[in-house]
Amino acid sequence: MKKIIYTVLALGFIAVIAYSGYHIYMIQADYRQESKTHDMLLEFKPEASVSVEQQKTTNQSIIDLQGEYSDAVGWITVNKTKIDYPIVKYTDNDYYLHRDINGKKATAGSIFMDYHCNNDFTSKNTIIYGHHMKNGSMFGTLKSFNDNAFFDANRYGTMFLPYDTLELEFFAYMIINPSVEKEIYNIEISETYLEYVEKNAKNFRSIELAENDRVVTLSTCAYEFNNARMVLLAKIA
Repeated sequence: MKKIIYTVLALGFIAVIAYSGYHIYMIQADYRQESKTHDMLLEFKPEASVSVEQQKTTNQSIIDLQGEYSDAVGWITVNKTKIDYPIVKYTDNDYYLHRDINGKKATAGSIFMDYHCNNDFTSKNTIIYGHHMKNGSMFGTLKSFNDNAFFDANRYGTMFLPYDTLELEFFAYMIINPSVEKEIYNIEISETYLEYVEKNAKNFRSIELAENDRVVTLSTCAYEFNNARMVLLAKIA
């Protein structure tokens, strides 16, 4: 009887090890797929050597990107992070959640714009989503802004559009419940928006938001509580 029990336990242990190994293999495969796609897309990244004056007129690489991928909107780069990706947009917020820029199924998904927002970032609040990948890809390094010293030292990012280049000035990092704190995901900005953000942000720097100013919200999953989200808020300078 003991021999049978030991055999069953041994087979169970082997099954657990096999499943764990397969799970790790699949995760690594997802990372490899994302990395391969990202490396391929880097050929469309705007050149940093191009002057701001030229970029304000045209970003040929983004025009080329849109020629290859019709859903592409632009390209986002956040200094000192791994966030360096094209942005896409579809007619809903589900399609690119689990698809790459080619429309192929991908665990990492894509960096994508909320379909309610305007492609040219003229919405009062433009919302950009990305997965929180454990290896730091996609929006995985947004969590770096949780550190006060990092937040203070890394103030800017860049949004490249076909005929414009926008400087992003980050002013707040928050952990929120999207079902409760709906104001953060509203494409309109209320009169109490900035006051609310300052009161609830983990990291914040004082800014002014004039009537014509626009905000960009970078959003990904967080794990502090069920359904938590981390967001990095920026003013378009």
